Order: sequence, then structure tokens, then C-alpha cells
Amino acid sequence: MSCWSGQWTGRTSILDPHKPYLHQRWNEGCTNAAQLFAELHERGYTGGSTIVRQYARRLREAFPHDDAPRKPPSVRDVTSWITRHPDSLNADQAQQLKDILARCPELDRTTEHVRAFADLMNNRNGRHLPRWIAQVQADDLPALHTFTAGLAQDLDAVVAGLSMSYSSGPVEGHNNKIKMLKRQMFGRAGFDLLRKRVLLAVRNRL
Repeated sequence: MSCWSGQWTGRTSILDPHKPYLHQRWNEGCTNAAQLFAELHERGYTGGSTIVRQYARRLREAFPHDDAPRKPPSVRDVTSWITRHPDSLNADQAQQLKDILARCPELDRTTEHVRAFADLMNNRNGRHLPRWIAQVQADDLPALHTFTAGLAQDLDAVVAGLSMSYSSGPVEGHNNKIKMLKRQMFGRAGFDLLRKRVLLAVRNRL
């Protein structure tokens, strides 16, 4: 929207000195009359809100097909797109992610490594982990280097975890259950009652 013409733009108004700012904010996607009035008031506009609302309405009528600029994706959005399977993204999400990665080679390489690691986990290809670590370390990506250094400290266990079909998940589940019972009983009862509640919880699961 670069042309601001029409018979209503040539009238003298208390709003005239502020119209360039209004046009700028409208181009940036701010089309809420109340918000525009508040901003103008802070910039010294002394007129009423009715004039601003009328001007905003005329802008909408003059440019009915102009869409407000899309809100840029948040860090959480981009992280979610990267860590999800590409097939789970809709066309708009996939295109936005493609555009972002095209502008940032480092993030593009990070995405490749993250998805390769996800493939190791999903397909239980733990034997390929040392090769994946070597590929990551060959890239100038310090954040991932910290992650691979942690994996290397207990490599055999990590490889086993990425290869075998069983894990310590059930044990961790019981630990979490006991912690929850402890929190519920904090300051209310002693060990004997906690023991009974833990045993009852296990029996009810059988």
C-alpha cells in the first residue's frame, strides 16, 4: 500500500500532521483504531478518537484487499517445526521454515543434524551414533558440540539406549509416582502411611 489518494485525503484536519505516522503504522499491520489513537496521543495528537476511527475506516474502504503483514514466527514455533517430522508440517509451516533456513546456513545445518539424530532414535540405529557425532563436530556449531561432548562421556550407554527396545522407563515411572505421593503427604504423615500408599498404588496397577 504505497498510494494514499482520494478526495478525503485533501481535507484540512487536526489529524493531518500525524497522517504520515498513521500510514507507516498501517503498512506495518496496525489497523486497530484504538491502538492508533493511543499511539498518536502519546505523540502529541490533541484531537478526539472519533477522527482516528473515521480515518481508519476510510483506509479500510480504500484498500479492502490489503492484508496486514503476517506476524513472524516465534522461536518456539521454529523450534517445533525443526524437531517435528517434516511430513507433520502443513504447507504454510513448511514454507516458512524453508524461508528461514535459507536465510541462516547455521540453522539449516543444525536442522539437518537434529533430524538425523531423530532418525537414529526412531529407527533404533544407535550403531550410527559415532558417525553422527563426527559429522556434528566437523561443523562450526558450538551448541551442538556441547551436546555431543555429553554423549561421548557415556557413549556405550547412549548407543545401547538408541539400539535396544527396552529401557528404564517403567522404573522412572514408579519413581515419579512415589515422588508425587511424597509431595501430597509432605508435612502430613510419616513413613508408614507413605509405604502403605505406595504398595496400594502398585497393587491397583496389577
